[in-house]
Amino acid sequence: MEREIIELFTRHLGIQGDLSLGDDAGAIKLGDEWLVATNDMLVRKTDVPDIMTPKQVGFKIVTMNVSDVAAMGAKPLGFLFSLGVPRDIEMDYLEGIAEGIGKALEFYEVPVLSADTNEADDLIIDGIALGRTKRLLTRSGARPGDLVCVTGDIGRALAGLLVWKHGLNVPPSTKKALYEKLLEPRARVREGIELSRIANGAIDISDGLSKELHLLAGMSGVRIEIDARKLPIRGEVREVAEALGLDPIEIALASGEEFELVFTVPEGRADDLRMEFTVIGRVERGDGVYITTDGKRQEMPVLGWEHLGRGAKGTYREMFR
Repeated sequence: MEREIIELFTRHLGIQGDLSLGDDAGAIKLGDEWLVATNDMLVRKTDVPDIMTPKQVGFKIVTMNVSDVAAMGAKPLGFLFSLGVPRDIEMDYLEGIAEGIGKALEFYEVPVLSADTNEADDLIIDGIALGRTKRLLTRSGARPGDLVCVTGDIGRALAGLLVWKHGLNVPPSTKKALYEKLLEPRARVREGIELSRIANGAIDISDGLSKELHLLAGMSGVRIEIDARKLPIRGEVREVAEALGLDPIEIALASGEEFELVFTVPEGRADDLRMEFTVIGRVERGDGVYITTDGKRQEMPVLGWEHLGRGAKGTYREMFR
C-alpha cells in the first residue's frame, strides 16, 4: 500500500525538481552544484521500540535525514524539523528528544535552520535535511561492469530487534553490539562525500538491503548478482539466527534502518576509494536481482520493511513478526 500511495501522489505532482522523484532525495541544479533536499518522518507508534530512549529518538531523526543526503553524495548543509505532540506527553520526554537532536547536530556538524510544532494524536517528528554536491549519485546510475559494494556490516539492526521482541538471553557483549545498531545508528556522511568522486549509483539501507538492491537494479535498468559468501554479517547476527532457527543471510537482507550505503563503482576505480567497504557482487546487463548461496543461484526475494503492510505496524516479513 505504501508504494500505491506514492504512485498516486506522483501522478498529480507534475512540477518537480531537476531530479525526478524516486531517489533518496530531490535535487535542484544551482550553478555548478546540486542542492539536495530530503524529508523523512519518525512516528513513535511504528518507529520507536520501547527500549529506545528519548535522546536516541532525537538523534535518530537527524540520522535518518542526513543518511539520505549522504546517499546522494552530498555534504549536509542544514536540518529542519516539525514536531507533532500529543497533549499527554511528558516534558522530560520532549527534553530528551531535544537533547538528542542537539547532539546529532553537533555530531554531523549541521546547523538547525527552522522548526515548527503542533498538536497530534501521536508523537511525530518530520525532519528535513539539505546538502550540496558537485556530482550527484542516484539510484539510476549503476552500470554493467560495476562492482556492487556496501559500507560497514548488515543485519545487526534487525537481529537486535529480534533479541528484544523474543526476550532472547544473549551475552551482554552480543546485546551491546546489536543494540548499538538498532538504537544508535550513524549515517555514512564521510563515505557519501567520498563516493561522489567515483561511484556511479548509490542508495542507503533504510528498508533492507534486499529492497534497496531491487530498487537500484530496477531504476538503473540492470541486473545485479550478489554472492552471499561476501555479505558482511557479524557473528552476533549469526548467534541470533541460530537461536531462533532463522537464516542469517535473510536477516541481513531484510534488516532495515542500517543506514549503510550500497553503491556501485567501476571495477577499475574501486581501489581509488579512500574508505572501507565490502564488494558483494557485480552489475550485469539484464534485469532483476540474483543471489548465489552455497553454489545455488536464485532470484533474490524482496525482503525488508514496508509501511502500511499487514498489521498496523507495517511488516518485515511473516517469519520476522
